[in-house]
Amino acid sequence: MPLSLPLFEPLRRLTAGLLAFGVATLCALPASAQDPEIRVPNFWDPKAVHDRPTTIPDKIQFLAIDNYPPFVFRDPQGRLTGFNVDLARALCQELGSSCALRIKLFDILLPALDEEEGDAIIAGLSRAKAAGKGLNFTEDYLKLPARFVVPADKAAEFDEQALKGLKVAVVEDSRYQAFAERFWPEAEITGYETPQEAREAVKAGQVDAHFGDGLSLSFWLPSDGADGCCAFAGGPWLEPGYFDEGMAIATRPDDPERAAALTYALRQLHQKGIYRELYLRYFPLSFY
Repeated sequence: MPLSLPLFEPLRRLTAGLLAFGVATLCALPASAQDPEIRVPNFWDPKAVHDRPTTIPDKIQFLAIDNYPPFVFRDPQGRLTGFNVDLARALCQELGSSCALRIKLFDILLPALDEEEGDAIIAGLSRAKAAGKGLNFTEDYLKLPARFVVPADKAAEFDEQALKGLKVAVVEDSRYQAFAERFWPEAEITGYETPQEAREAVKAGQVDAHFGDGLSLSFWLPSDGADGCCAFAGGPWLEPGYFDEGMAIATRPDDPERAAALTYALRQLHQKGIYRELYLRYFPLSFY
């Protein structure tokens, strides 16, 4: 049975391939237009009861990077938009805090937080990258699973627990290759230099499946490049040690109250259905 699998890479790596699809692809249909059976991830215990924190910040200045759709990018009018932008706005509304967003280069996010140019980083900052900094993190607001992509006419019959003799394309020297070789030793795992080459191998019928990053695949599948060739099958995979590190918001070591307030707000957004609406807005083809 599939487990959960994300090991986080910096956001610039994760979303670089999405730039090729253009901003138009990211203008998702409203949530009401989506398939009601679409799977929206839930990272919060629905039975848990959480009291509103006694300390709520009056303001939150978020630090982020831009030009990384669908998380933060500029629309045709030059306005900042994206999943992280709308999520930050919704969090502030839930808390009743004033909100601002300051754009920085990825490599100077931590120094900017340190120097109090902002209060919280919302840029998919890796806990591993921040190791030793003593930062406070919210609970994860998004995890990035691995998924199988197969020819569309084979999706219904695909069994990810029975891969003996099947050819599976992966990106060479990636965590997807390491995981596939460990857990499916009877499959024929074939490494390709780039995700594009691995996807094209499935499209061309050279392999039976591709195992890779679900997020970028969710934008490739409906694109002209895929041309309707393929579909998700099985999964999602979030295996600890491979794909279990998700995206969270970071605050300074001396600011645990702000992180606690943001975690509370994230849970509230999920319970009220606001998180679902944002997810469907920017990820119309769910990667879960």
